[in-house]
Amino acid sequence: MIRTLLLGASLLLATLVPSVASTIGDDGLHKEDWFTITFRDVAEDIEAAKEQGKRLVMIFEQRGCIYCAAMHEKLLSDPEVADYIKANFMVVQYNMFGDEEVTDLDGETLTEKTAARKWGYVFTPTVVFLPEEVPGDKDVSEAAVATMPGAFGKWTFLNMFRWVHEKGYEGDEHFQKYHARIINQLREEGRLDAE
Repeated sequence: MIRTLLLGASLLLATLVPSVASTIGDDGLHKEDWFTITFRDVAEDIEAAKEQGKRLVMIFEQRGCIYCAAMHEKLLSDPEVADYIKANFMVVQYNMFGDEEVTDLDGETLTEKTAARKWGYVFTPTVVFLPEEVPGDKDVSEAAVATMPGAFGKWTFLNMFRWVHEKGYEGDEHFQKYHARIINQLREEGRLDAE
């Protein structure tokens, strides 16, 4: 009887509450069905993204990270955010404490956790934007065109992806100025929700 009531209540709740697109993998990380699974050879991944007309983005996460969960549940589930990223970027997820093999741009073979240490990534989530071309003898941290450490609101998060896609890092408009300009435009359009 109690089992039947619990099952009925959970089915009713499932119909009332929208589902979150991400799932939890065996490694405890949230997974998006549009994340790309690769052999984690960063040079190959840059080339694969380029062949798709996209840029490579690496996202470092960890099991139990409340900020990673918020990123998936609030940002990556937002169609405006997810659609923009899917259209312009190939996203590969890394486990900050994982043991999967990674090949750095300089050819060094590491694990996910030793790569995170080598590259200096200590926050989760950390979003790393790679260049369009495989650079010469640089490692990932030296080659990255931008890095977003930590959790942010929708517009900061989305605007960083836009700024990288528009190659703002090559111009004179620093990300913070770009972001402020976009926020002012959104405010004028009446589209700015709380960040």
